Amino acid sequence: MEHIYSKEFQLRYFEMDKFGMASPTAILTLLEETAADHCHLIEHDLYSLENQNIGWVLISGSINMKRYPKYKEIIKIQTWLSKFSLVKGYRENLIIDEDNNIIGMAKGVWVFYDIQNRKPVPVFDDIKTKWSVNSSITAEIDIKLIKPILSGIPEREFDVQRNDVDSNKHVNNIKYFHWLLESLPEEISEKYVLETITAKFYSDAKYGDRILVYADKNSEDNSFSHAIKSTINNKTLAGAYSKWRRAG
Repeated sequence: MEHIYSKEFQLRYFEMDKFGMASPTAILTLLEETAADHCHLIEHDLYSLENQNIGWVLISGSINMKRYPKYKEIIKIQTWLSKFSLVKGYRENLIIDEDNNIIGMAKGVWVFYDIQNRKPVPVFDDIKTKWSVNSSITAEIDIKLIKPILSGIPEREFDVQRNDVDSNKHVNNIKYFHWLLESLPEEISEKYVLETITAKFYSDAKYGDRILVYADKNSEDNSFSHAIKSTINNKTLAGAYSKWRRAG
């Protein structure tokens, strides 16, 4: 397929979970690293963009894992842009094992963002030209899966620390995932692995905010609705839907 960037990784010990497989957080981190390398390849890396007060901000995404790689396993992540709008890029990802099997896929919608003025700006023409477009789609992001949680008692509360904030001056999406994991029932976190997650980000958390994390079990087996809110005006920062399968 044309206009695809590919990067190999060998899974390391610190990326393993309690089941001896790559953790979902590790997979998210490798996807982020692949996208960052793709930016570097076209000479618009994240630091050069930051020097122009520009960054990419994730507004929605989904991941579906058929299985998780094991310690020392070599995987390949393929990534490409399936579409651009004026201010957005639609990034597709495939996670492929050594036997060329697709073991996971992910999609993210990213906004090109003016960090200082806190508003979307048009994607540079040079970025669109150098990345180009491959219209192949890995999956659609079904936002309808995300159900609002309007009330109830939060499962967990967190304070945003200095090291939670990234170079774009907001909390990285992986930190939101950490908060979500901490809100799950113990039985799920001890005996199940993440099969799929769909998330939408509405607003950014800032240093000093207090965060409330909610998790409601759905009628569907082992699926949850999630909400992450700030105590400032009870503002919803993110919502998500997750489904889990028994490990092993």
